Amino acid sequence: MEPSAPTSGGPPREDDVRTLLARLGAAMIATGQPVHEIEEELVEVGQHLGHPDVQVGAGPTGIMVAPAEGSTATFESVRVSLRLDQSADVRRIRHQLVHDELTPAEAFAQLGTLRHRPPRYPAWIATPAYLVVTVGIALILQPGWANVALAGACGAVVLVLLQLSRRSRLLATLLPTVAAFVVALIVFGSADAGLIEGPLRTVLPPLAVLLPGALIVTGMSELAAGQMQAGSARLIYGTVQLGLFALGLIAALSLLTLPSQMMVNERVDDIGWWAAPLGLLLIGVGIALMESVPLRMTPWVLLVLVGAFGAQTFGQVLGPAGLGGFLGAIAASLGASLVELRRSTLARLVLFLPAFWLLVPGSLGLVGVTQLVVDPGEALDAGLGVVAVICAIALGLLVGSSIGHSLRSRLRRG
Repeated sequence: MEPSAPTSGGPPREDDVRTLLARLGAAMIATGQPVHEIEEELVEVGQHLGHPDVQVGAGPTGIMVAPAEGSTATFESVRVSLRLDQSADVRRIRHQLVHDELTPAEAFAQLGTLRHRPPRYPAWIATPAYLVVTVGIALILQPGWANVALAGACGAVVLVLLQLSRRSRLLATLLPTVAAFVVALIVFGSADAGLIEGPLRTVLPPLAVLLPGALIVTGMSELAAGQMQAGSARLIYGTVQLGLFALGLIAALSLLTLPSQMMVNERVDDIGWWAAPLGLLLIGVGIALMESVPLRMTPWVLLVLVGAFGAQTFGQVLGPAGLGGFLGAIAASLGASLVELRRSTLARLVLFLPAFWLLVPGSLGLVGVTQLVVDPGEALDAGLGVVAVICAIALGLLVGSSIGHSLRSRLRRG
C-alpha cells in the first residue's frame, strides 16, 4: 500500500516523520551511499523535525525507520538505482529539509516523483556516451591506437547487450558472463591474429562500468564502519559478480585455446602524454551524459576526477598500486566534500562517484581472479594484490570522508 503523504500544516506528526524518513532513506540507498552515512544523516533530519530518538536500520536493499525507541516502525524496499541527477536531487531535498527550505509535505511529494523523472538528455546523446567513457578509460589503461579503437568497438557490442538485457531477464542475470565472453573472444582473437598487444588491459575498458569495483569498496568501508550486515552482503554480491565476469573470460580463453602468456598484465603506450588528459575529459563528459548530470556540475565532476587521478598517479610513482589507490580515494572523497562545502547545492556523492569509478578496483579484481585460474602459480600474489588495493581504497574513502565530516562540523559550530 502506498504510504500517505505528510500533512502540510502545523508540526509534523509521528506518522508523517516515519513515512518521510523511510522514503528519504530508500532514495539515499538507491544513490549508492554507504549505509552508515545514511543512518547518521537521517537521524539528523529526524532530530530537526522534533524526534531526537529516531531509530534507523539501513541495508543495501531496504530501510526500517521508527520515530522513537519502542514506537511503530515502517519498512521501505529499494528496487532500482538512481541516476546521478536524481541522486543530486535527493541530496538537495535532505539539505533543504534540514535548513527549513522545504516542508515535510513538499519533500515527500518531490521524492515521490523523483523516480519517474525522464533523463535530462535525449537517448541519441546519452546512449552513445557509454562508448565515450569506454574510449576514455582505454586511453588511461591501455593507450595504444589499435587498443583504443578495438576497445571502442567492443564497447559498442556491450552497449547492444545492455539494451537487450532490459528486455530479457535471463540475459540481465547472465550479462557479466556474456559480456566478458563476447569481449574476450574479440580482443584475444585479435591478439592471436597479431592485431594488438596487451589484450588483458584492452578487455577491461568495455567492461569497466559494469564491474562491481565501487560495490566491493563500499562494502569494505561499511565493514570498517561497523556495518557488518550491509558490508558483508555487498562484498559477497560483488565477489559473485566478479566471478561471473572471470568465468566469461576463462570460457573465451578455453574456446580459443590460447596460451596463458596472453594473460600477462602488459601496458602498451604509443599515443603519448596527452592520452591521460584526454581520457579524463572523455570519462567526465561521458558519465555526465549517461547519468544526466546538469551541465553546471560537469566542471566540478572533472575537477574531482583530475584530483583523484593526480593523487593516484603520484602514489603509484612513490610506491605500490595500493598507495595510489589510497591517495586517490582520499583525494576523490575529500575533494567532493570540499566542493560541497563551498557550494552546498552540489551533491558530494555525484561529484565523488565518477572519480571512484576511475580508480577501477573491479578491474584489478578481474585480473586477479582470472590469473587465479589461468596461472595458479601467481594466484597468491595476484590475490593479495587485489585485497591490498581494495583495502587501501576503502581506507582512503574513510579517511577522506572523516576529514570532510570534521570540516562540516567545525563550520556548523562556527
